[in-house]
Amino acid sequence: MSAQGLAAFVRTSFEALANPEHAAPMAAYMKTEQPFYRIKKPLRVPVYRAMKREHPPADQAAYEAGVRALWALPHRECQYTAIEYATQHRRFITSASLPLYEELIRVGAWWDLVDPIASHLVGGVWLAERASTELLMDRWIEDECLWIRRTALIGQLRHKERTDTARLTRYCLARAHEQEFFIRKAIGWALRQHSWTDPDFVRGFLRDHREQLSGLSFREASKRIPDIRLTNS
Repeated sequence: MSAQGLAAFVRTSFEALANPEHAAPMAAYMKTEQPFYRIKKPLRVPVYRAMKREHPPADQAAYEAGVRALWALPHRECQYTAIEYATQHRRFITSASLPLYEELIRVGAWWDLVDPIASHLVGGVWLAERASTELLMDRWIEDECLWIRRTALIGQLRHKERTDTARLTRYCLARAHEQEFFIRKAIGWALRQHSWTDPDFVRGFLRDHREQLSGLSFREASKRIPDIRLTNS
């Protein structure tokens, strides 16, 4: 597999599926000037399957080259495909790939790109290599880039009972003062997601820290805990 061959395969496949007359509304919705092919995900899935089957990376260098080659293509769906490719090959979702994921977050800098990287890729490393990744997340939660901070907040979305609640608490409180919408939303999302696993923890957090949280964070976090919402309405 060559990165160039992978990129050419995806580009050719997507050009055959493109629906350009609907691309402009999609770009407007995503608040970007980047072009879209306007291919809905169910139509992209067969391309993803063929990509995984026909263009597997042989090693870490090939994995990173493949991700970057897809990311460099001009259409937004190609960045989605780069993330899909990175996620498909789980043996490379390790701490060795964290510099690549950080690069994509900083360059992508919008929720539709950052969030799957945060939850599937960074979060996957975090779950498998907890001790070393948490040291990095401790730096990321203080980073000047809001998308890096958002990643630290939502990186445990898929951790369920293995969520580090001490860090979840510390990270949410560390960023609770922020005015930034995407940070406030991330705090609420992280807490709401954990309420599926441990509603008592989230209920207690909301009771203890209600005054520190923005209205948005509280509303998002309490969506599955109606009793706490009524108490604080």
